[in-house]
Amino acid sequence: MGDFGIDTRAEGGGGRYRAHISREWEIWGPNGGYVAAIALRAAGREAEIARPASFSGHFLGRAEFAPVDLDVTKVHGGRRSESLHVVMRQEGRSIMNAIVRTAAEGPGLEHDVARMPEAPAPEGLKSFDELFPDDEAPYVFWKNLEGRPLDAERALEPPQERRPSPPVFREWLRLRPRATFEDVWVDAGRLLLLIDTLSWPAAVQPHPNAPFQGPNLDVTAWFHRFEPESEWLLSDHEGPVAEGGLMGTTSRVWSRSGRLLASGGAQLLCIPAPPRKA
Repeated sequence: MGDFGIDTRAEGGGGRYRAHISREWEIWGPNGGYVAAIALRAAGREAEIARPASFSGHFLGRAEFAPVDLDVTKVHGGRRSESLHVVMRQEGRSIMNAIVRTAAEGPGLEHDVARMPEAPAPEGLKSFDELFPDDEAPYVFWKNLEGRPLDAERALEPPQERRPSPPVFREWLRLRPRATFEDVWVDAGRLLLLIDTLSWPAAVQPHPNAPFQGPNLDVTAWFHRFEPESEWLLSDHEGPVAEGGLMGTTSRVWSRSGRLLASGGAQLLCIPAPPRKA
């Protein structure tokens, strides 16, 4: 089991940083949201305004479980906002390019009409560990998250008997062994992790046992507010369009108190899945 705060940190200074891709976050290789969170934290080391506003990243290559180098360049800086460009490389090979925006707190218009979907409280739901006490997680990545599905009946369906359903994925999740973090850049990283990771589970719902995988080409997150004391986060994903080898997703992440923390989405690329193990 990995520790998100430790496993995403970037060391260095002066625009040049180094991090290590931990095998504890393996799922089809290193999880993309985890890799993106490292890029976000490198930008945080360089930012003068300590409030992430948005992240937009392109995945350019599959990382290995080894060190990565990150170059962070400030392309715009003002009193209210900054723009930082992050380039992640591994042995000279491009892994990710990202743009991170910061924005300082200030006066402005205020309203909030966002309404969280109806969902039972996580404390009243069974976790996957309780639903499948004898099953091993298919990828080590899932040991880092405690998930509590809203629809336990569907979760219990054997994969080979699963019926097509709308491209929607909603589930309470929290990181483990540590679920919350005081550092705003780590807190933003856990929102980014969910926006990236749960895109495929939403998009694939109409296609149970499809012979494809859907790695993300990119991921975008807009950070609206932060609630670091909220251990549980409701991941609210939809995949409304799939055509021509692409699958588009939209994502929202809600706090335990029902406040919208972040929204965004990703574009996925369908590729043939490897043969299933016997």
